[in-house]
Amino acid sequence: MRVLITGATGLIGSHIVESCIEKGIEVHYLTTSKNKLENREDYKGFYWDPMQGVIDEAAIEGVDTIINLVGANIAERWTPSYKEKIVKSRTETAHLLYKTLDKFENDVKQIISASAIGVYPSSLQKLYTEEHKGVDDSFLGEVVVKWEESINNFEDLGLDVAKIRIGLVLAEEGGMLQKLKDPMNFSVGAPLGSGKQWQSWIHIEDVAGIFMHALEYNLTGVYNAVAPNPVTNKELVQKLAREMGKPLWIPKVPSVVLKAMLGEMSRIVLASQLVSSEKIETSGYRFKYTNVCKALGDLI
Repeated sequence: MRVLITGATGLIGSHIVESCIEKGIEVHYLTTSKNKLENREDYKGFYWDPMQGVIDEAAIEGVDTIINLVGANIAERWTPSYKEKIVKSRTETAHLLYKTLDKFENDVKQIISASAIGVYPSSLQKLYTEEHKGVDDSFLGEVVVKWEESINNFEDLGLDVAKIRIGLVLAEEGGMLQKLKDPMNFSVGAPLGSGKQWQSWIHIEDVAGIFMHALEYNLTGVYNAVAPNPVTNKELVQKLAREMGKPLWIPKVPSVVLKAMLGEMSRIVLASQLVSSEKIETSGYRFKYTNVCKALGDLI
């Protein structure tokens, strides 16, 4: 079996690559950096420049499934130009892949794409499942809608389409955990805003595990990639401080301060999304980390 991965050298992609190679699945990957091109028997890189419509079409030779992870980091200040980059890095890359597949005969039968739980409206009470039709009235909601629409187009080519809505990723390096650890290292960690907002987290190993599960069982449709036991921001920060052996800076960081510091991007840390993992569990996936304390203990 051979897969093509976009975003293969990123946080999530690198873990999926490792899982694929462990299972004897050959990996082709697309990169915008010629310095990151490798040419091994089980791991081969191909150059592309989506903004210029350039792609090495040899990348899809013999490929059965595309795993689509590419997208500009949302944890950068949302200037008008960067917001445009966030959207285009998801939609124009998908469009280029679509055009490439549509151009000539190929063996691709499935695309599994990253998405995000940011599509769900912020709420302190509602539990969101994949069946929810509402969209968060924010830039994040807009991004996810456009992102998923660009992936839905692959159904027109006869591909099976799976969209994985990823929660707040906990990883040793990078992801949300790094953002929380940095102030904690200087003993100034504190809950953000009210601290009551729900954080639907997931360990990086389970993110990779869900993508591999979708690949192996040919899943279609939308699936939430979140652990079964979400926590509030206050609980997460308290458990992290305990795991790191650091004190908490007792006052919460007020929402108004976060909005002044981060602008519109403060939505990332202030929004509350209580998200269900039931559908992916019903499909047969078994989480390695269901408890945030064990997840943090593994990563710290």
